[in-house]
Amino acid sequence: MKANLRHLRIFLAASDSTSMTRAAELCHVSQPAATQAVAKLERLAGQPLFLRRPQGMFPTRAGETLAVRVRRAFGHLDPAIDELAPRLRITATTAQLQALIAMREAENFTLAAKRMGLAQPTVHRAITQLEREAARALFERISYGMVATRPAQALAQAARLAFAELDQAEADLAELLGREVGRIVVGAMPLSRSHLLPRTIARFRERRPTLPIKALDGRYFDLISGLRRGEIDFLIGALRDQAPIGDVEQRPLFDDTLVLIARPGHPLTQGPAPDFADLARYPFVVAPEGTPTRWNFDKVFVEAGQRPASLVETGSMILMRELLRISDHIGCISRLQVAAELELGPVVQLPFDMPATARPIGLTVRRGWAPTIAQQEFLDALLAVATPESAGTAQTDQAAARSPGAGSSQRGPGR
Repeated sequence: MKANLRHLRIFLAASDSTSMTRAAELCHVSQPAATQAVAKLERLAGQPLFLRRPQGMFPTRAGETLAVRVRRAFGHLDPAIDELAPRLRITATTAQLQALIAMREAENFTLAAKRMGLAQPTVHRAITQLEREAARALFERISYGMVATRPAQALAQAARLAFAELDQAEADLAELLGREVGRIVVGAMPLSRSHLLPRTIARFRERRPTLPIKALDGRYFDLISGLRRGEIDFLIGALRDQAPIGDVEQRPLFDDTLVLIARPGHPLTQGPAPDFADLARYPFVVAPEGTPTRWNFDKVFVEAGQRPASLVETGSMILMRELLRISDHIGCISRLQVAAELELGPVVQLPFDMPATARPIGLTVRRGWAPTIAQQEFLDALLAVATPESAGTAQTDQAAARSPGAGSSQRGPGR
């Protein structure tokens, strides 16, 4: 809902004061201008935002809903504006702030204009107007482009989050009319992609069959960056020992552990449960360095005083599965991440317990984030899927330990 920012300030003043006259005074506009601003917002919302009574103007349910989101949006925006130039509370426009965001990302007027689908002079003019009102430069020219100053970076980030709140306002208002607007954007970390997230989406689809869902994968810190910018609603997957930065928070759902997997018929499936010395004779497929899975893997083997014969590092479940299928490699992976493969049978779990590798799985969200109705329903579906997970994983371990193949004692390193 990229409405006129000044109109939103007038709306919020009218909501707080229950008086259009007082709202006009607070926002330094005429009463007809204030009335017109609110009327435009009501047309944009598709429903009344106020009940007009002799005693004053009182927000409708839609007005209350919008007021909550607008107040949150300006809660992000105004501190950054005040640090840069308080006058921008009155003069900054949506278009100018969008140009600032694009320029901060692109660091070049031409690239920023292409990103926005506008002419380069239009973006240049928007930035120039902001700089004129702020009475200071917002970008510094360097050898490869234009870099935003620290206050400009803060304002661009605040504007991103403010616009994300207004997008959520649009979804909230549509709900009141029985319509669906927007989409859910999930940052899918590896542990969620093969089991938790598909089941959550399927459950959510029973209630919301048409609302678009976008699942993004990538490196953890890239996903965190998208979350902090407001481009991603929440992350699902393994939590870190502590949140990586103060403006995000982690919400655990259940614990998961690592398991060792191999192809059916692997030599280590043919005898008694292997020990560390047995495992170390085989090559391993493991997660890349810097990931929680790899840290736990290294910790377990270092404490045991063993080192595997060789390592293949990958974040691809497909590569791990196929390499295990055609060789005697052993994979080390989250039990949750490999649940589907264990169920379908291309790999089996080795009877080797790794309880010291337990780690929390859950949500990572922006601190203070408030979900829309649809987003909350998605989180409810996630919780319903995740709740029996801790009990179910213990059964998976027991079943794996009882899997067929406890026969001959062949123990060689394979081919």
